[in-house]
Amino acid sequence: LTNPPFGKKSATKILAENGKVKSQKDEYNREDFFATTSNKQLNFLQHIMNLLKIGGKAAVVLPDNVLFEAGAGEKVRKKLLEDFNLHTILRLPTGIFYAQGVKANVLFFDKVATSEDSTQKVWVYDMRTNMNLSLVTSPLSAEHLREFEASFCVGAMENRKESERFRSFGIGEIKQRDKMNLDIFWLKDESLEDLENLPSPKELMKEIRAGLNLVLKEMSQLEGELN
Repeated sequence: LTNPPFGKKSATKILAENGKVKSQKDEYNREDFFATTSNKQLNFLQHIMNLLKIGGKAAVVLPDNVLFEAGAGEKVRKKLLEDFNLHTILRLPTGIFYAQGVKANVLFFDKVATSEDSTQKVWVYDMRTNMNLSLVTSPLSAEHLREFEASFCVGAMENRKESERFRSFGIGEIKQRDKMNLDIFWLKDESLEDLENLPSPKELMKEIRAGLNLVLKEMSQLEGELN
């Protein structure tokens, strides 16, 4: 169970312990990595996939870009689907990790012995759409996770049943999606239709400010890499 750091310094330190850092631009020379990328989250996912032994289980918090990024992202997702059993994706409410506006997920997968045991069906639980949670005014609680925990069916996943927020997608259907995109959603966002449900102007300003601060931080980091 892990929540990989989304920052550069900690990513460099931890990954360097298991490989040689080519530069300070998050480029890693790891013989056990099957996709070359500067994306920190994809590198941590590869690191965790390599750490697992047969029968090992992982639950990893990752941002949305891991689910749809092209290039190395598609290569990592293909490996995850074909060499592991990626059985569950939990779509978390926006902004409960790191900063307002950051969208994260929990990927649950097992290391399997043969291709016959690899991913046949991915179950997606949408705990994001129409879930108005925040770090301060309405934080995530254990109660919010009760339905997901019951739907997960620990030790008896064959008993899972689809519901409004929990749906399954066959591996054939996923492979037909563009770049094996795993950013899957189906619920209609009620806030886009009902103006009365919109947050207050003050809350909207906070979200916009937080989003801008996040963009400025990423641009500052990128500028540091280019120097």
